[in-house]
Amino acid sequence: MRRLNRKKALNFVKEMDAFPKVPESYVETTASGGTVSVLAFTAMALLAFFEFFVYRDTWMKYEYEVDKDFTSKLRINIDITVAMRCQCNSVAVQVAPETMVASDGLQYEPVIFELSPQQRLWHRTLLLIQNHLREEHSLQDVLFRNIMKGAPTALPPREDDPTQPLNACRIHGHLYVNKVAGNFHITVGKAIPHPRGHAHLAALVSHETYNFSHRIDHLSFGEEIPGILNPLDGTEKVSADHNQMFQYFITIVPTKLQTYKVSADTHQYSVTERERVINHAAGSHGVSGIFMKYDISSLMVKVTEQHMPFWQFLVRLCGIIGGIFSTTGMLHGLVGFCVDVVCCRFKLGTRPIMTVLGSSWNLWCDCLQPDPRSPPQEDMII
Repeated sequence: MRRLNRKKALNFVKEMDAFPKVPESYVETTASGGTVSVLAFTAMALLAFFEFFVYRDTWMKYEYEVDKDFTSKLRINIDITVAMRCQCNSVAVQVAPETMVASDGLQYEPVIFELSPQQRLWHRTLLLIQNHLREEHSLQDVLFRNIMKGAPTALPPREDDPTQPLNACRIHGHLYVNKVAGNFHITVGKAIPHPRGHAHLAALVSHETYNFSHRIDHLSFGEEIPGILNPLDGTEKVSADHNQMFQYFITIVPTKLQTYKVSADTHQYSVTERERVINHAAGSHGVSGIFMKYDISSLMVKVTEQHMPFWQFLVRLCGIIGGIFSTTGMLHGLVGFCVDVVCCRFKLGTRPIMTVLGSSWNLWCDCLQPDPRSPPQEDMII
């Protein structure tokens, strides 16, 4: 009884076979079919090869949400070179109309403002990358994905031993401020706080020595990540007048970066630049210096690196193989059918008309004759 049930189950499974096997003696191979098969297998191999590279590639996904973190401190990373002596410059940070922040984390280093040939080459390369980033925003995704492979954006040290005097001041380091709108500026004289803000003691410095030509080697907010370029990195401004004001209006966007290589809480920003000459007689009032006013966006951007799942890669691979196999089979059959139709009409048109009619009449007579192997039929009486 069990063998009978097993045999029935096996027969049922055989009847459900969707891939019936055809004996090789019934299969006819042709040169056209072999050619189409070679082309189909070549296309499958090429598309599968390219699909593997698509599977290995990653992309960046951007999501937006409200930034609820308002208690943490904001780190400002600065590396600016000003074409004035360090004794004449000072940095003041103000996060509210009457709130000053200490700039103890900044260092003042006497340097030469003119770059060496190697430094100038590095600076031109940085400007070239910045121009490409402004035109092709997708390059930022490449920088995010290769974040640890990128070289640090700091200016390389001089390769020569300078003999000219140190005529500039490099201000570099970092500050911690509250996550509110504020500004920091570089101007002449030491900053002295008072109840309504602060003032700079610039009376001992002659206006003829003012020179706020500057180069921003690096300016970022949040955690400093090597290899990431910021909009103001590499910016160089040459002052055409002693009393000139440079203004940068910065909008900071908190950013959470999550890639397969690094996870960091940093900040992106956009900037608008403006510069003008201070001339009180012409109605252009203000203070000479470099002013950076920043504001923090209430939205946060989450940048996540994503990868194609393995199951999706298998589905796409099966779709490529099955689609090419089915399509080439249908095209081969359609082309063969068209060729047969054209060839049959061509042969039929070249034969004499009486031969064609004679062949048709013989075929009709053969159909009317009874089959000698069939049994005789009895007459039916109605």
